[in-house]
Amino acid sequence: MKTEQRLKQLGIELAKPTSPIANYVNAVRTGNLLYLAGKGPGLPGKPLPAGKVGRDLTIEQAYGYARETGLNLIAVMKAELGDLDRVKRIVKMLGMVNAVPEFGHQPEVINGCSDLFVEVFGDRGRHARSAVGMGSLPRGIPVEIEVIVEVEDAPARRAAARRPATKKATKKAAKKKKR
Repeated sequence: MKTEQRLKQLGIELAKPTSPIANYVNAVRTGNLLYLAGKGPGLPGKPLPAGKVGRDLTIEQAYGYARETGLNLIAVMKAELGDLDRVKRIVKMLGMVNAVPEFGHQPEVINGCSDLFVEVFGDRGRHARSAVGMGSLPRGIPVEIEVIVEVEDAPARRAAARRPATKKATKKAAKKKKR
């Protein structure tokens, strides 16, 4: 099943990715890896969520915010790649939880994003992960997550790579070899 169909089946509609709040970009691609900048929760037209997990927010609320953050990250993938089927694998996730010092349930919180990625991408969504606590996060958000994604070339590039060389190119290469 195509990833876009899976999103519809899950009742998920992606919002437009938010713009960075400082001097950086949402994503950088190098080779077949796409590095996504840290994103937090927040939906268009709603106030930015804030608070410390373990004091202001429960694990369940923070799980929901991690899931919301995952939706924002998928929106960045879609904007960068054009087609979510180009996501070959979610490779690595770093989940940061704005929590009180004694809070120790960061993995349960970040599961909100991890569970979403597996729901949307299936086995391609399974990833290595770190879930850590932070004393604070930008604007007081409860979670921030960054991701590394392995991507496939666009179909046109894959087809060009498989296409046999022309006679002219083959002769030219043979000439160079003789020299």
